Amino acid sequence: MIDDSACGVAHGGAADDPEVRVLVAVFASPVSGYLLRYARDAGFRPVLVEPEAGRAAEAAALDVPVVASMPELDGSADVVVTDHHRPELGPALRDALAGGPRWIGVMGNPRHRGPHVEALRDLGVGEAEILTVHRPIGLNIGSRRPAEIAVATLAGLLADRNGKPGGFEF
Repeated sequence: MIDDSACGVAHGGAADDPEVRVLVAVFASPVSGYLLRYARDAGFRPVLVEPEAGRAAEAAALDVPVVASMPELDGSADVVVTDHHRPELGPALRDALAGGPRWIGVMGNPRHRGPHVEALRDLGVGEAEILTVHRPIGLNIGSRRPAEIAVATLAGLLADRNGKPGGFEF
């Protein structure tokens, strides 16, 4: 079930506490399922954006707020797009960028140009804003399976949250 009442999720306690961030996963996918569960355990406030009602209903089992459109964001929010093949990619990213999240990234193979670039250009988003979208995302641990991709992504966000470079540098 879609819970549009959660649209203001990035405000309140998370904005007041620099240690608590909102993690917005965009699009229901195997990776977003793991990512949202792991993020909650790591101290993030997880939210799923899923515009397709059928997928949103299935995602209700994750026990996180599920909203149909990008919630109101602020500088405490991290946004991770977990499916770069969806037709809603451009509008979802445009709306996320407009909210001023702290960090935004799109999953994808680093050997291929991300489809988000053209999708955002087609919507009139400026080059400077497009360059703020991270791709690839996560730590390079050779992830292939959804759970591993979620771990690598969350590890990168945790390193950033803690002011560390990630990897094996101490």
